[in-house]
Amino acid sequence: MDKSLGDIQREVDAYISQFKEGYFSPLSMLARMSEEVGELAREVNHQFGEKPKKADEAENSIELELGDILFITVCFANSLGIDLTEAHNKVMHKFNTRDAGRWTPKNTD
Repeated sequence: MDKSLGDIQREVDAYISQFKEGYFSPLSMLARMSEEVGELAREVNHQFGEKPKKADEAENSIELELGDILFITVCFANSLGIDLTEAHNKVMHKFNTRDAGRWTPKNTD
C-alpha cells in the first residue's frame, strides 16, 4: 500500500499519541537521529566497506536502518509542526533552481 508523507506523519502521530510521554524533546530527537545514522553507517560499512561483522553481531539491514531514520525524522517533524510534504517541495524547488546546471544531464535520445 502506497502512503503519502502526510499519511506517514499521521500514522506516526497516532502511534506516539498513545503514550503519556509523547514526543521526545528536539535535542533528544537529534541525538537519536545521530545514533540511527551511525547504525546506518555501520551497516553500510559491513556491506560495502572493509569491516566485516563480528560473529556475535545481530543481523541488520540498510533497509531497517533507513526505516529507523525515517521514523525519527517524522517524529522530529511532527513535534515541531513541520509538514514534510511542504518541506520536500521546498527542497526540490531549491535543487531545481539553485542546482539546475550543476550536474551533467543524461542524454534522453
